[in-house]
Amino acid sequence: MAKKTGRNTKGKIIVAAWKLFYEQGYDDTTIEEIIEESGTSKGSFYHYFAGKDALLSSLSYMFDEKYEELMETLSPDMHSFDKLMYLNRELFLMVENSISLDLLAKLYSSQLTTKAEKHLLDHNRIYYKLLRHIFSDGQKKGEITKDLSVNELVKVYALCERAFLYDWCLSNGDYSLTKYAADMLPLFLEKFKI
Repeated sequence: MAKKTGRNTKGKIIVAAWKLFYEQGYDDTTIEEIIEESGTSKGSFYHYFAGKDALLSSLSYMFDEKYEELMETLSPDMHSFDKLMYLNRELFLMVENSISLDLLAKLYSSQLTTKAEKHLLDHNRIYYKLLRHIFSDGQKKGEITKDLSVNELVKVYALCERAFLYDWCLSNGDYSLTKYAADMLPLFLEKFKI
């Protein structure tokens, strides 16, 4: 029970922080405001995070929370390829509507320069577990190629998603991330589909 309570406390801090980052900007948000918004304590904040900068890498936590929510909506009858496209669309809609471009760019730059854990590449994340499940299930059903291993398929898919996000940041959000990915991702993944 203590583990779940800890996860809830950490989650409250992360959700509050990203809400404030989006509304006020990263630089204009204080730790005190995050603590107040999350309804937690200063001790709890510093138990989970060394400071505000440590919250940058927590965006992957927000993504995983979204994936947990989306997992419940996936029909077992959906084609594996359609599941991937659905997950991508929903995540990119969330990014466009609730994650500021500056914060996303900061996350990517922090992952490039950090000597600590690279959260976006953590294969224990829900994101990677869900992708492995979809690709494995798709191979069993004969919907996804067996020319590549599940891990190779996951790596290529994740690489494509990161590329879209990175390009969108580089382009300063000048186009719809969701629409562009819906048009282009099938072209990149066509060889996966049977």
